[in-house]
Amino acid sequence: MYANPAPTACALLVDDRGRLLLGRRAYEPYRGLWDIPGGFLEEHEHPLDCLRRELREETGLDVEPGEFVGAWMDRYGPGEDEPTTLNLYWTARVTGGEAKAADDVSELRWFEPDELPGPEELAFRTVADVLAAFRDEQP
Repeated sequence: MYANPAPTACALLVDDRGRLLLGRRAYEPYRGLWDIPGGFLEEHEHPLDCLRRELREETGLDVEPGEFVGAWMDRYGPGEDEPTTLNLYWTARVTGGEAKAADDVSELRWFEPDELPGPEELAFRTVADVLAAFRDEQP
């Protein structure tokens, strides 16, 4: 057996006003901290199908993926012995549904790009890096 990272698909969901949707984690690791919506791929699931499924489960929203933002490596928890994750990020836009925190998300909030939470309020080490890349791409 190989020691491979667990892949995830996540969405930088932006509304018509340019705000970004983040979810507050309901469970460990990083319970109570802000995270980018998304989750783990199921076996034989395409990453974009995962992104659509996870966003529907966590936010109640139907989304359409946009541009690929990038891939970041992380660990699923604060310790160096935690499993490794391969996190794939896309932009996305809402196509339907109604925003409501569900599944493993306790709260949803739309943030202006210049009002995003600081690193101490974010789950996972790479979320701050992804948000910085997002901010750098804003007009």
